[in-house]
Amino acid sequence: MTEAAHSTVGTSDTRLIVLRGNSASGKSSVAAGLREKFGRNLAIVAQDNLRRIVLRERDRPDGANIGLIDLTARYALDNGFHVVIEGILYADRYGTMLQNLARAHQGVTRCYYLHVPFEETVLRHTTKPDTAYLAHVNEGHLRDWYRDKDLLPDGLETVIDAASTLEDTVQQILSGSGLDGIPQTDR
Repeated sequence: MTEAAHSTVGTSDTRLIVLRGNSASGKSSVAAGLREKFGRNLAIVAQDNLRRIVLRERDRPDGANIGLIDLTARYALDNGFHVVIEGILYADRYGTMLQNLARAHQGVTRCYYLHVPFEETVLRHTTKPDTAYLAHVNEGHLRDWYRDKDLLPDGLETVIDAASTLEDTVQQILSGSGLDGIPQTDR
């Protein structure tokens, strides 16, 4: 366990939101919707960006991206940003880091799991705008990656099912985290 796991992070005014779920469950869309509704001062810490783009690392146990996600979120919180961490973030690989971060955060922390059945995952996948990604990632990949309700322990997450619209999900998270009552900061 790192020293960071023991130190406090953020302030009583910062919000930490964790969005987890399988591929094509809507995590990135929800994060973008939160930013659109809230405005500036909301950092999005996207697993895919840090793991695939910044580090070009495969998702594996003890990957370097786990620590980078933690450090990035802590840095943003310590600098007064509200933070949304979003990604598949398998519980067995990322759970300890997420639990430590949630415990260390001095403000409001809310964790959500977007539960979408596999059949719906496949349908949603086909609507992604990135044609190169669609050409590379097929139903077999989705099946290999899929984990049904890969929840963090101790009931840490609120499960939002596939029937919730994007707008309803964004509003639920804004309300549940208290972001809907915080004035925007122009940075």
